[in-house]
Amino acid sequence: MGVEPPPDTAVHNQESDPAAAAAAVVVPVEKETETETKSDMAKTSASLPQPTPSWFTPKRLLVIFCVINMINYVDRGAIASNGVNGSPRVCTKTGVCSHGSGIQGDFNLSNFKDGVISSAFMVGLLVASPIFASLAKSINPFRLIGVGLSVWTFAAAGCGISIDFWSITICRMLVGVGEASFISLAAPFIDDNAPATQRTAWLGIFYMCIPTGIALGYVYGGWVGNGFGWRYAFFGEAILMLPFAILGFVMKPLQMKGFSPTGTKKSLTTPETNVIEIEVITNDKDVPVSKHTSKEPSRFGLFWKDIKALLAEKIFVINVLGYIAYNFVIGAYSYWGPKAGYSIYHMSNADMLFGGITIIGGIVGTLSGGFILDYMNATIPNAFKLLSTATFFGAIFCFSAFCFKNLYAFIVLFLIGEILVFATQGPVNFVCLHTVKPSLRPLSMAMSTVSIHVFGDVPSSPLVGVLQDNIKNWRTSALILTSILFLASGIWFIGIFVQSVDRYNEDSEHQDGNTERTNTTPLLEEKTIETDVGSSEA
Repeated sequence: MGVEPPPDTAVHNQESDPAAAAAAVVVPVEKETETETKSDMAKTSASLPQPTPSWFTPKRLLVIFCVINMINYVDRGAIASNGVNGSPRVCTKTGVCSHGSGIQGDFNLSNFKDGVISSAFMVGLLVASPIFASLAKSINPFRLIGVGLSVWTFAAAGCGISIDFWSITICRMLVGVGEASFISLAAPFIDDNAPATQRTAWLGIFYMCIPTGIALGYVYGGWVGNGFGWRYAFFGEAILMLPFAILGFVMKPLQMKGFSPTGTKKSLTTPETNVIEIEVITNDKDVPVSKHTSKEPSRFGLFWKDIKALLAEKIFVINVLGYIAYNFVIGAYSYWGPKAGYSIYHMSNADMLFGGITIIGGIVGTLSGGFILDYMNATIPNAFKLLSTATFFGAIFCFSAFCFKNLYAFIVLFLIGEILVFATQGPVNFVCLHTVKPSLRPLSMAMSTVSIHVFGDVPSSPLVGVLQDNIKNWRTSALILTSILFLASGIWFIGIFVQSVDRYNEDSEHQDGNTERTNTTPLLEEKTIETDVGSSEA
């Protein structure tokens, strides 16, 4: 009475009842005290190796990504330049034929085939962007960028040794595949490592490289193509990109916010109860055996689940719809602008003039948009206010520019309009990154890129061509095209009033209690972590 049986008595009773032993599947082992738990955690933290600091500082990371982005768009400008693209072979009525120049002359391409080559990279870009974004969940994103840039480097060199239309077309598609890894992953990296009060400004600096790179590509392609031959322009691009491709493999990989490194192990302790759960499944010989109770979803199933999660985000959908309408106009401007300007204002140097307006408008507008949003306090509603307002007034100035018959009035008004229109680049990508949880940011950037091209600039050029064939008036065609900017402004205006949540700090499904935290954190958090470790040791 009042005396507990010895421990071996309980063991003997359990051995004598096999059914009871088999039923004991989960044995909870609770921690005795909170003090002991903290002590164990401290010992575990002390035993873990401290992460070595990365060579990358935030500003170095931004500079590297800007240079890579600029090389990407130098390639876009170079292949469109007269020095690389060249001119077709022309035969006179007497049967005398010129050899032509550049790619078009060497391969005897029609204008249609020449257009296919210039846009073939889009096929690889659109197909590979979602794939790279999906792989970022299981493979370190920084290594994916290294793989993509390697593909880009070899594809660019392949363009230089191509022998006919099909070989250079395939190489251009592979250039798009390589670019896809960078386009969908670079912006999240920049957003992770930018100072909290300058995130949009840093994105603006990054996207400023687009118009700058294209303009440099025109100059680079013309100089190298005319001086050494069009093939050497591609060889030069490959040499410029090669160090960055190697860098992606040899430097310490960075981990994006919302992703855990591959190879992490599940914790044995649940965070809610501090209970260690041990599953014991026995057979006749009392030997533990594994039991699979659930089937892991396929990679395609996970990808489709993420797509549905993106489409469920109303703010993301509204932002992309406005971006599609915006890019519809910008794409047609870049393709038909010089020809429309030549027809309306009889410009003798339409290419140079429109190129200069694009460079100035792109640099000033993109930088200004990022800095203004940061000054306003970078929130999603403020981003939509800036998107709607800048696009609306930009549309007014561009529309007014085409109404004037005086060339100088057109240049002034169109330049102001371009500055306002390009001010959207930082804010629109800020919304893409902050309206979804961290683990979906690469996919959101990829799907945004795919959407604005498939429904925006790809169909806009031929549709404007059909419109011009029917009405045969470039001024009217330009005014109709510009009016679509008002639609983009209206769509973004709706986003101001839709309830939004900034998910930048929201934990992803990969960072639950059963997953170890990554030891490769955003660069700006490294000093904070070191300070915390020092204070805990003290």
